[in-house]
Amino acid sequence: MAKFLSQEWADEVIGALNGSDDVRGATKGVQLCVQQVVTGAPGGEVSYWTKFDDGKVSGEIGSADDADVTITQDYDTAVAMNSGELNAQAAFMQGKLKVTGNMGKLLQNQGAMQALGPVLSSVPVDY
Repeated sequence: MAKFLSQEWADEVIGALNGSDDVRGATKGVQLCVQQVVTGAPGGEVSYWTKFDDGKVSGEIGSADDADVTITQDYDTAVAMNSGELNAQAAFMQGKLKVTGNMGKLLQNQGAMQALGPVLSSVPVDY
């Protein structure tokens, strides 16, 4: 079981996303790069990115030079979202997410983002 926010975790998540027919369908035709920043993590701030490219998903720990949007949240929010206890819309409405960049592009691809939740929560993780 991979440690949350480690490169091993990121690799497992990307593998699971690419293995999901639902995610492939939801991201078909989507060109979007999302940078995530998690503050207050046990080892300090962690950044990771996810890129959707016409049905294929890539990503890793670190910063993306070409991110369309950046989503910043604290560690507890990231854990709740990753485990499926909290969805992004609720977190945003509660002020737990800060979004910068091309908000219109993010909203335009909301269906693709929503398809990630069930897959993310299915990947075993050590918090």
